[in-house]
Amino acid sequence: MTGFSQTDTSFVHFRNPTSVSPAKGYSHSVEVDLGNSKMIVISGQIALDNKGNLIGKNNLAEQTEQVFTNINNIVTESGGTMDNVIKIGIFMTDITQVQVMRDVRNKFFNHLKPPTSTLVQVCKLVRDDLLIEIEATAIIPKKDK
Repeated sequence: MTGFSQTDTSFVHFRNPTSVSPAKGYSHSVEVDLGNSKMIVISGQIALDNKGNLIGKNNLAEQTEQVFTNINNIVTESGGTMDNVIKIGIFMTDITQVQVMRDVRNKFFNHLKPPTSTLVQVCKLVRDDLLIEIEATAIIPKKDK
């Protein structure tokens, strides 16, 4: 038996929107056709703007704002809203600042129906100047034609 590989990838589309930093060696998101809806799996987003500049050096609130802005841009360009986000995975270098992250997060999500969430403290992210990284999954209903 050989390793798993999808021979029909017509229902999977890899995306790198220009509204987020240029991707090097990965895709920012993958869109999967589910029939009546599509699933958007979003790579971990960091506090880089669409030109690759760090936003919020040494400032968790500003970095978190940029991360959620990136996620919002990807979801919007896929035809959805932040209400379509069903799961987020949060990686922080200092969990004692969780309330700072929550305060920013609550600007982007309906806090009465928030997405499922995992929060993990890590010792380091891909760059020393990053304080947070967040991945997300959204399910976006297809519009009637």
